[in-house]
Amino acid sequence: MNEIFDDSTLTEVAHLICGDEPPLIYRKGYEVAAFFERAGWDDVPEYDGTPRPKWAWELLKERQEDGTDDAERAILRLANRIEYYSQQKEYHVTLKRLNEVLMLDGRRVAHEGGHPVLAHCEAGFEDEVRQLPRVELKVSVADVVSDPELAATVQLRLDEARTCDEHGAYTSAVIMLGSLLEGVLAHAADVRTAVVRMPKPLQKMGLNDFVDFAYENKWIEHDAKLASGLVRHYRNLVHPLAEKRTGHSPNRDTLNMCWPVVNATLNDLAATASPVPSPRPAPADRGRDGNPAASAQRPTPASVARRHPGRGV
Repeated sequence: MNEIFDDSTLTEVAHLICGDEPPLIYRKGYEVAAFFERAGWDDVPEYDGTPRPKWAWELLKERQEDGTDDAERAILRLANRIEYYSQQKEYHVTLKRLNEVLMLDGRRVAHEGGHPVLAHCEAGFEDEVRQLPRVELKVSVADVVSDPELAATVQLRLDEARTCDEHGAYTSAVIMLGSLLEGVLAHAADVRTAVVRMPKPLQKMGLNDFVDFAYENKWIEHDAKLASGLVRHYRNLVHPLAEKRTGHSPNRDTLNMCWPVVNATLNDLAATASPVPSPRPAPADRGRDGNPAASAQRPTPASVARRHPGRGV
């Protein structure tokens, strides 16, 4: 039976193959095609000028949908030391990042007889992600969401997640965090000026699309992008059949791993938000005698917004 990988996993694998971030090995378009051939693919098309990560992802997804094991072949080639020869630093960095990606999809690279193989690792998945650094929430929802009505809704999700945490309802808490994460990223995609164009209409984008879009526009950092797959993975357990297939129910450790992801994303979005220009002061009212009339200063929404302390994790 062929291994089936999540779209987000294939997206990250495509980026690793293209190697745009040092010290990964950078591959030009024709070199990406040659890589697939070395991985044992048949009938690899010529590079057509599409942005390389998108082109590589489309090929990986197309081969998987065709029922071949070519996606697995590409992953194992990426993990094969023979692909690197004297570039051992690049090999170790690639393997480390590849395992970080695969573990979010319940796999990891193992070695048998000196050759890379894929192994399933539900326990290893959690053990690795548990090493995520502690991240405190340093901002309020109002710092991230400019729409007051939406900000109130997002704050409610955050409060409900805390309530679920306190009462041991870990699955519900994770689902709340996933909903919150998608909400703030969708808002950013809707109101911010983007350098990279949106890949599809806003209404048709999902959490994974919003995460990629935010990262490509430098609104969130790489750690938040990568770890967000964890929240998305467990958010999908809103469907009981998904939980049955996974064979794992969220517990306190799961929730403690998801909080830093949400905190880091909110912190990043606040740090990259465009500053709101200060309004010009209104001219003072003048009476019949020409003297300025003292006018009471009305509090602004920002001045009365209740800031919520960060949740320790």
